[in-house]
Amino acid sequence: MKNTTVLISGAGIAGPALAHWLHRLGCTVTVVEKASALRPGGQAVDFKGPVHRGVLDRMGLLDDVRARRTGGVDQIIVDGHGRRLAVLPGEFTGGDLEIRRGDLAMLLHERTAHACGYVFGDSVTSLTDTAGGVHVTFERAAPRTFDLVVGADGIHSAVRRLAFGPEEDHVRFLGHYYAIAELGELGEDPVMYNEPGRMAAVGGPKAPAFFVFASDELAYDRDDTARQGEILRSAFRGGGWRLPELMDAVTGAASIHLDSISRVEMDGYAKGRVVLLGDAGYGNTLGGFGTGLAVVGAYVLAGELQAADGDHRTAFRRYEERMRGYAAIARKANAGPFLAPRSRTRIRMRNAMFNSRLLFRLLLKVTDWFATDIDLPDYPLPGLDSPAARSGGFER
Repeated sequence: MKNTTVLISGAGIAGPALAHWLHRLGCTVTVVEKASALRPGGQAVDFKGPVHRGVLDRMGLLDDVRARRTGGVDQIIVDGHGRRLAVLPGEFTGGDLEIRRGDLAMLLHERTAHACGYVFGDSVTSLTDTAGGVHVTFERAAPRTFDLVVGADGIHSAVRRLAFGPEEDHVRFLGHYYAIAELGELGEDPVMYNEPGRMAAVGGPKAPAFFVFASDELAYDRDDTARQGEILRSAFRGGGWRLPELMDAVTGAASIHLDSISRVEMDGYAKGRVVLLGDAGYGNTLGGFGTGLAVVGAYVLAGELQAADGDHRTAFRRYEERMRGYAAIARKANAGPFLAPRSRTRIRMRNAMFNSRLLFRLLLKVTDWFATDIDLPDYPLPGLDSPAARSGGFER
């Protein structure tokens, strides 16, 4: 692997996690990111079970993540008068370890920036796979050729589109949208409110203000925050509880991120010298597994490249074989109907589940099973000094 040149598109979680491993293998790594800088703060993400913790430990990140953990916080589900209906327990929403996405991205960047080249404010515009490498053109930078290209650029991956075909061939809309908005200080403990087909939540670390709503598929510019605000206000018009107040605040929001709840459906994760990682290849459906899949996927991809001594065909095949079953949760989950049920009956049924300790414990066991449903090899990746690396193997 020494001197292998690798381009990673995406500086969120999956890309820097892979960069962390590849530079230890002697690769020359470049990470290109469309955004002009790392995105601070944002919603909280979480890790579940010994497999996730074991990979973080091998990366030397576990203690740092623990030091920055937000802590799972119970969220009160209320009716239109603010009266308590049920409790969404913090151990369900926050997993074993919860951390703000921006804090995790910053940790990964700090661990890799000294050894990898980061290029912000640029993006890949074409890929030409040849016998000797992938010729890449960029929106701003000069063209270059890399031995390998990794698409870690999310559910709307440019690398996937260029290498595998249009987004509509690989991304299936699941009937709901979500929005995260910075609305300033709302002065609330974590609360969540539902009406048929829509949900609003404020307070707590998961997001400053979080919205989910059922909808037909919408056409809009994902870079046009004003238009996203209009869509959000329209979706929640005429609502009860504090929805009028929250929608007024959306008008002056510091930031809004609106996106669909969708599923990436791929026959394979690799094509030639190009491979997909994280949401680009097995996009999560807001089910709480995306960050764990990204970090585990980065470990497996790097480990298989090392085991195959840089033979990308063998490594990519083994990576897919190991990850396809584990990533099945992203093909099965759909948080939209859970967070924003389309009828009052379904809202009551969802709430009843959290009011039943038996049903809640069963739900936790199911999520724990998905998070640990992989036999991870003990890849001898270099430069590790952690309890997991010293002991070998992963707890199950």
